[in-house]
Amino acid sequence: MNELFSQFVIFLSIFLFGMFVMRQGLVNMQEHHASKWLEQLVDKPWKGLLVGTIVTSLLQSSSAVIIISVGLVAAKMIPFSGAVGVILGANIGTSVTLEILAVDFTFFIIPLLLIGVPLLFFQRRAFFCLGCVCFGLASIFIAMKGFESLAAPLSSLHTIYDALAMTKESHLLGISVGALVTAVIQSSTATTAVAMSFVNEHLFTLQTGVAIMLGANIGTCITVWLATIGGTIDMKRVAYAHIWVNIFGAVLFFPFIEVFSDWIAQTSSSPSQQLAHASLVYNAITSLVLLPFVNPFIRGIHWLYKGKKK
Repeated sequence: MNELFSQFVIFLSIFLFGMFVMRQGLVNMQEHHASKWLEQLVDKPWKGLLVGTIVTSLLQSSSAVIIISVGLVAAKMIPFSGAVGVILGANIGTSVTLEILAVDFTFFIIPLLLIGVPLLFFQRRAFFCLGCVCFGLASIFIAMKGFESLAAPLSSLHTIYDALAMTKESHLLGISVGALVTAVIQSSTATTAVAMSFVNEHLFTLQTGVAIMLGANIGTCITVWLATIGGTIDMKRVAYAHIWVNIFGAVLFFPFIEVFSDWIAQTSSSPSQQLAHASLVYNAITSLVLLPFVNPFIRGIHWLYKGKKK
């Protein structure tokens, strides 16, 4: 049992390390442009949604993009309404990562390593960043295969089996598990990726995977909230808006998890792709439903979180 958990922690560490390395490569190539796009283009919620989606797809981190927008709100470079739009778009953009991970790229692990590792030793920034992306992506795929290989052995353990049985019986518990795990490891992508691997190995159902994904979206809010500690009330309002957007999405979809999962199951024969599609559709619908009501939503945030600016 200890050996299996040790292996799981190792693969999780490889996954998070790969995400970090890949993200660093993408950020170093795009970070200046990302801040500039957010500052110049995010003057209305719908523009924020579009820019948030594009920039998050490039940076592969919704938390990073939202934290950038928090800083711009604090500097009064973008309005609060624009930041809410960025939040809606960032939730959609981060689902692109899961769509990539859902494709079986096992064949490309070795080529990615052969290309990525030598490029890490180049002094030229563009080559080094490309090396980070290739090496990070290869690490992520290695970890994903590791998760799949551990699915069956882990499910044979009584403790894990009982815990999984409980999540199958209670979608609310699945959401709680997703939120808690994500809050601890600070990555909704990692949590959902593990769920994708387990769904792919039939360790639990797509419905359970969807519940965990909903929880992961809530759990990832802790990263942005931590970044606003000691900040102005406007910065904190952006963090609270992020939390309430994801709580709203979970509440909206919770009664329809079974129907939603049955519909998503028809979109692909691959369970992992089904969960990736579920994440994309969920975030897109939640964001588009909220977009017309951004102004009332903002008034609600101001009413809930009053305070003097520092």
